[in-house]
Parts: sequence; C-alpha cells; structure tokens
Amino acid sequence: MASTAATATQSFGEFRPSSLPLATLGLSLATFMQVLDLTIANVSLPTIAGNLGASQDQSVWVITSFTVANAIALPLTGFLARTFGEVKTFVWATLLFTLFSLLCGLSTSLGMLVFFRAIQGAMAGPMYPLTQSLLVSIYPAAKRGMALAILAMVTVVAPIAGPVLGGWITGDYSWEWIFFINIPIGVFAALVVASQLRGRPEDIDKPRIDWIGLITLILGVGSLQILLDKGNQLDWFQSNTIVALAIVSAISLTVFLIWELTDDQPIVNLRLFRHRNFASGTLVLVLAYAAFFSIGLLVPLWLQNTLEYTPVWAGLATAPIGIIPVLLTFWVGKYGARLDLRWLASFAFVVMGLTCFMRGGFTTDVDFYHVALAQLLQGLGVALFFMPILTILLSDLSGREVADGSGTATFLRSLGGSFAASITTYLWTRGGVVEHSNLVEHISAYSSRVRNAIEASGGQLQQYAAGINRVITQQATQISFNHLFDGLGFIFIALVAVVWLAKPPFIARRGGAASGGH
Repeated sequence: MASTAATATQSFGEFRPSSLPLATLGLSLATFMQVLDLTIANVSLPTIAGNLGASQDQSVWVITSFTVANAIALPLTGFLARTFGEVKTFVWATLLFTLFSLLCGLSTSLGMLVFFRAIQGAMAGPMYPLTQSLLVSIYPAAKRGMALAILAMVTVVAPIAGPVLGGWITGDYSWEWIFFINIPIGVFAALVVASQLRGRPEDIDKPRIDWIGLITLILGVGSLQILLDKGNQLDWFQSNTIVALAIVSAISLTVFLIWELTDDQPIVNLRLFRHRNFASGTLVLVLAYAAFFSIGLLVPLWLQNTLEYTPVWAGLATAPIGIIPVLLTFWVGKYGARLDLRWLASFAFVVMGLTCFMRGGFTTDVDFYHVALAQLLQGLGVALFFMPILTILLSDLSGREVADGSGTATFLRSLGGSFAASITTYLWTRGGVVEHSNLVEHISAYSSRVRNAIEASGGQLQQYAAGINRVITQQATQISFNHLFDGLGFIFIALVAVVWLAKPPFIARRGGAASGGH
C-alpha cells in the first residue's frame, strides 16, 4: 500500500534539504493543488454542463471520474515508490497531474473532459501519501508533529478555497481556468521538490505487483461506477448495458475479495478487518466521508439550480464550512487524544446530523445567512471528525500493518465519496421528478384559483402553464433536497452507535503514527 510517514522516518530521517521552508512549500503546494481539485469543480458543474451540452446527472461524471480513478491509483503508490523512488514518483505524478489539468481545460466535449479528469485523478493518487512520507522524513523527530499539522492545515484550507475560487473563476472568467490555474502551481511545486530533495536516499527494489488484484479492482470498481453514473439515463436494469456492467462488476469484485484475502502480498490488505477498531473505524470513516462528500456536492448544485445563485455567491455561501476547522485543527491534533475519542467523534456526528436536519427544513425562500450558518456549524463537526476516526482505526494495528491500514482506509474512503456522489445526485434528481408529478396532481383546469390566475395572465394558457411549471419544478427539487438531507442527518446520527463498537486504548502501536489524510 501507500508509502507512509512511518517507513520514511525509519529509513531517511537524517536527510535534510538545503532549505526546509522551501521544500515544505513545494510539497504543500502540490497537495493544496490536488485537494483543491476535489472541490473547485463543484460550483462550476452547472456552467460546465451548459457549455458542453450535458445534463446535471452527466456533469457529475466530472467529479466521479476523478475520485474513482484517484481511489484505484492509491494502492499503486507503494509499488511505484519502491520501483522508482519516492521523490521521482512524486515529481512525475505532479507534472503529469499538471499536464492533464491543461488538457481538462482544453476539452471541447464532456467525454473529453471526463476522460482527462479520470487520468488526472489517477495521477493524483500517489501525491498525498508521498507528501506525508516526504514531509515527515525531512523534519527532525522533535518537529514531525509540526510537519503533520502543516499538512492537515493544507488539506483543510484547500476545500474551503475550492468553492470560492471556482465560483469566482467561473463567474468572472470561464470554467476552463479552474484547471489552467494548476499549471504554474504544479510546475513550481515539482521543480522545487526535485531540486530540494535531490540526493535524498531511496530504498529502490523490484517489488512484485498484485496484477490479478489490480485488474479485478479496476474492472469491478470501474464497472460499478459507470453503472451508477449511467443507470438513470439507460433505465437501469431494463438496459442490456447496465445488466452487463452489473455482471462484470459482481464477478470482478468477488474474485478481487477472494484473491486479496488469500494472496501473500495483496494490493489492498483486507485481512486487517480482523482487527475490531480498524473494522469499525473504517466503516465509520467511509460512511461519514460519503455523506460529507455528498453535502459538498449537493449544496452548490442546489444553490445554483434551485435558488439561482451565481457561481460566485454559491462559493461564498459554502465557504464558511472551513472557518472552524482552520481554527481548531491544530488544537484537536494536540489535545484531542487526551479525551475518549469516541465522545469526540460522537459529538462531531451529532453536529453534522443536526446541520443536515437544518437544511432539511429549508425552503426556496431561505436567505444567504441561514445557508452560510449551516455551513459554519457543520465545520465544527468536520474539525472534530477526521482525527478521532483516523486514530481509532489505526489504534489496534502494529508494525507494517499501520502503513497498510492507512492506505486501505484512504482507498475505501475515496471510493465511498465517489459512489456517494453518483447515488445522491440520482436520488435528488429522481426525487424531484416524483415530487413534480405529485404536485402537478393538485393543479386542475376546473379550479377557480387556476382559472382566475389564467385570466390574470391575460388569458394566455400557455404562458400560465410555463410559469406554473417553473414554480412546480423549483418546489419539487426543493422537497427532494429536503428529504435527502433528512436522510443524511439520520446517517450521521446512526454513526454515533457504530463508533462505540471500537474499544480503547486508542494509541497507535509501535511502527507508525496514527495519522492520515483528508
């Protein structure tokens, strides 16, 4: 699995770059760029869909293609790092990420954009785990906590900047520039890291790669993601294509599970689920991140498509979610372990659940203040969520299991976010159609109110029908949005019970630090 801080500190702890601040800047900028791309496109999806002639459902492929390719590439990080070296792998991944960012911006069709986004996501796969490994390895032992705090701050700030930056660029310039801005950042970061970490000792060998595991993983996850993305468009299992994708996915994932549980060097170490804390912690992480990722995708779409916000204002309305995490991340990392982490995580899930219920009560008349307030309050849950769960899931692992556990949890978390994006978008769209039908049933040509409204519009039935249909569509999507967020709220509340399946102590054993990525 992914190369981690633990292995780096053991082998390369004596290497120091000529300028530690400059090396830190280069690594942090690359991570900032990669994490930024998870959210920067969210507020731009309606504009991208309009410019490229795609539907709302289809535009979500821009997000899911990136996240699923990113998840599939994550398990290859360790193999690539041991084969080519951590520094070289990081530099080339950053440069290729930058190249495909350019190609994303030059895309002239949704198909081109989705294809280049998938490759961009694959290139991003090794970047975060290698950033963690390289950062920790170049800092003295006494300051490695600071290195991880810097990385945590970057991964918190980037998702905040994403919607605001994406909204501003899309509103004042064009959506292509949300990808073009990666070019100077990526080139600068790659050159800085290459120069500052030149000569760093590398433990290079020729490890065996689990080809059967990798191929079945790609076939299984890829088929399932395409099934989820295109199911509604193709009328689900009435389509031979969907049936074929389901069969390929089921067979591939079954073979994958059996193989990974029996292979000596699996690409994803599923045997770690025999540990109680790892199993319960990973389950919580995947479900909570999936719900959190869904919120980050749905709120900007709702603001623009239902409330008719501009991309800029949609970005500003969603940005407050990052204020509290920026303020609390350092303190949670430093003092959180003194508490029972289950209580900390439970409080976080209650807060996130309540903010979902808050959105579930919104109407189309909700003002900017209440939208931003819900985002701000959710930030408290986000600030208290990641560190406790990551610490819990690594707490009963030891030795090399810590490295495998961190990589496996990150891989499953990324898949959870990708699948959730497709599922929640489908549920919102489908719910809007159902609610539209229900509301239309209450409109009757024989109603005196309807007849008076037609007369008030000058007797123009077609004009009245068009106007009332717009209102019904808006209300139907709002009702569907409310139901979906009520459901997300119940998921967060249910996770409170799941997190208590873990048992203390929650201190990672010798062989690695209980740290992970957002």
